[in-house]
Amino acid sequence: MAKRTFGVIGLAVMGENLALNVESRGFPIAVYNRTASKTEAFMAKRAVGKDVVPTYSLEEFVNALECPRKILVMVKAGKPVDAVIDQLKPLLDEGDMIIDGGNSLYNDTERRTNDLEATGLGFVGMGVSGGEEGALNGPSLMPGGTEAAYRELEPILTKIAAQVDDGACVTYVGPRGAGHYVKMVHNGIEYGDMQLIAEAYDLMKNALNLSSEELHQVFAQWNKTDELNSFLIEITADIFTNRDSETDLPLVDLILDAAGQKGTGRWTVVSSLELGVPIPTMYAAVNARVMSAYKDERMAAAKDLTISTGVYEGDKQAFINKIRDALYCSKMCSYAQGMALLSKASQEFNYNLDLAETARIWKGGCIIRAGFLDKIKNAYRENPRLANLLLAPEFRQTILDRQEAWREVLSVSNTLGIPVPAFSASLDYFDSYRRDRLPQNLTQAQRDYFGAHTYERVDKPRGEFFHTEWMAK
Repeated sequence: MAKRTFGVIGLAVMGENLALNVESRGFPIAVYNRTASKTEAFMAKRAVGKDVVPTYSLEEFVNALECPRKILVMVKAGKPVDAVIDQLKPLLDEGDMIIDGGNSLYNDTERRTNDLEATGLGFVGMGVSGGEEGALNGPSLMPGGTEAAYRELEPILTKIAAQVDDGACVTYVGPRGAGHYVKMVHNGIEYGDMQLIAEAYDLMKNALNLSSEELHQVFAQWNKTDELNSFLIEITADIFTNRDSETDLPLVDLILDAAGQKGTGRWTVVSSLELGVPIPTMYAAVNARVMSAYKDERMAAAKDLTISTGVYEGDKQAFINKIRDALYCSKMCSYAQGMALLSKASQEFNYNLDLAETARIWKGGCIIRAGFLDKIKNAYRENPRLANLLLAPEFRQTILDRQEAWREVLSVSNTLGIPVPAFSASLDYFDSYRRDRLPQNLTQAQRDYFGAHTYERVDKPRGEFFHTEWMAK
């Protein structure tokens, strides 16, 4: 039997679909899953007539691959990845390559890269975005590792990635954990996007009493605009067309309001705190999911913490348009925060990230793919040293033109008692960033008062520090 070009370990949904994607692009593959019945089911149901060789031990799997071997590992992040790597290492030869395509924490990828490259093996930590459909038909791929390792994989990765007007949605991201770091921030932005859309929905449903059909029409219309055209807006419009087969009610209304999370949004928040980069929209999105889990407490509190509320009394369509503007302004802030975090991480970890290319490979395949990513790509192409996306000419003018509508939406939501934490965090970010003086002069005075932490003065050069014996006065 001829040796296979590529191997996939792990046949959960993403692993299966990526395996079929690789095979469909003309690369013969071998597959392995720890549970043999899973491999058998895959071969019987999805791989019939495909150039796929099933294997039932790691030794058989490794022997089925041509050298240097290229092995994609698609197992749960954390200890399972380490376990597979430890089992593979004795079976591989120098120059063979392991690709971790799961949502691994970038610190783990840094460690694995150092460990494996010291033994002569290659290692690539590759973020994969696009869900089931993207994995099968073309995801966005974010590979990090040595550039030589990427070039070895490039002929395959460029074929299996999503294709957009300016190329395949894959690029060499950077060394070591760069690929998984970019994927982590991608997921943080995804959290922000989803929360912002949920808040727009909440306002239209509960402040304007829009029906599911009306909500479908609004989101479908928004998806036709240059500013909001995106995968998440598209699927949101579709969600409102689904009715429950048992009750004939809109299915979305029957879904429990407790959202899960797998950790990547939380990792993004932790990293931002460690690097000192404000990403309040993402903080708000993560916190909103945490708050949603307190379902029983919220139901009890709803009976005791009642307030007098109503509905919006003004022009309904005009307010829908203002919600659209608030959503777009907030979305710009969320992406600005994500790109700022990537920029700081690039400096801190020597990733040498190309932010224009990062935006470009997110244009297709991935969950946050959106029309306005082209504008982000162009902004960083025109000015690679751009300090903040909000300072790019097009984004700057757009947010200034629409900020009054944004503020009105927050005012109405506050009056009606409808929480909009991500909208609010985004506006606070904008207002804080645009001010040349914040009240933290008082904060620093307090710190110096109780802890002698010193302070700088506005009338002295930066870097000179002073202390006052406050109580002596």
